[in-house]
Amino acid sequence: MNLRGCLRGISMVRVALCGMGYWGRNLFRVLSSNPGVELVAVVDPKPELAEKLRQSHPQIVVHADASAVMADPTIDAVVIATPVFSHYDLARAALEARKHVMVEKPMCASSAEASDLVARAEVYGLTLMVDHTFLFHPAVLKLAELVHSGALGHVSYFDSQRINLGLFQPDVNVLWDLAPHDLSILDFLFGIEPFDVEATGYCHVNQGSPDISYLTLHYPNSMVAHLNLSWMSPVKLRRVAIGGSEQMVVWDDLNRDEPLKIYDSGITFHSKQERDLILPNYRIGSVSSPRLAASEPLVDVVEHFRQSITKQVTCKTDGRLGLRVVRALERAQAALDLSLRRVRGFMPASINAVAAE
Repeated sequence: MNLRGCLRGISMVRVALCGMGYWGRNLFRVLSSNPGVELVAVVDPKPELAEKLRQSHPQIVVHADASAVMADPTIDAVVIATPVFSHYDLARAALEARKHVMVEKPMCASSAEASDLVARAEVYGLTLMVDHTFLFHPAVLKLAELVHSGALGHVSYFDSQRINLGLFQPDVNVLWDLAPHDLSILDFLFGIEPFDVEATGYCHVNQGSPDISYLTLHYPNSMVAHLNLSWMSPVKLRRVAIGGSEQMVVWDDLNRDEPLKIYDSGITFHSKQERDLILPNYRIGSVSSPRLAASEPLVDVVEHFRQSITKQVTCKTDGRLGLRVVRALERAQAALDLSLRRVRGFMPASINAVAAE
């Protein structure tokens, strides 16, 4: 790795950013503000953006394609924030050029592509990180603490609502756009893969691209996870409920004052032998809302990437995690495709004709 110097004892990492769309602009801001990162190049084909950056950030070189970045031996790492279909080719080219890679979620369009990137990164000894930003969110870190410490007891369910009106993505459906958030959180919290995945959905705007999806995942420890994903809701909800035998917790990401609430509540059962019945015993306890750190997760993502490159930490959102998320997405997509075919089979011919237009 090329190190141009140090700032306050921090090893400087020279980075190129591919993509200046919605998320790319956020990454640009955070990369530019990290004292251990030198953002030296941006790749984006839009000429008006290139001119704007040349005026506002003359020290940054702007390229219309990524070939110059891959050929530049002074660039240590590449951050990829482009459409999903381009992730594999860009990440592979960067790894082949012996550059560290951070790629926006989902990691790739297929598990075969993701597996190949993981193998290349391991062979070359490079950091391959996936930007699963929520795994750096203070609320998710607190959830992990509750789960891993056993404070929740045996977790029986994970229920998520991730819905809003839009944004309709041109390159992915609602499953591939929203589900990676919850799938990465589930992986981070519980460290197990589901043995069965069910999915249903509907295409109301673009045929062949579901804008509503309901995903159910079954786990070996008798836990079930249900994800409600939608671009068709009049309100925006970002809510997760986790039910344990000792405590239950609700995370409302839109509640700025009390985003996390822990309920000291649960259900136990006892049998009434004379009637051979099993009766529930409800325990209703106090509710607490812990104070969470006031930090921007994306800032921590970029710093974690830098520290992973400089071997200060072990990457916690590495390519293997990204691969597991893509593998779950593929299984969900297969179930979703089957559901869509089944639904079309029950539609009257007139509705199918309209849907095909």
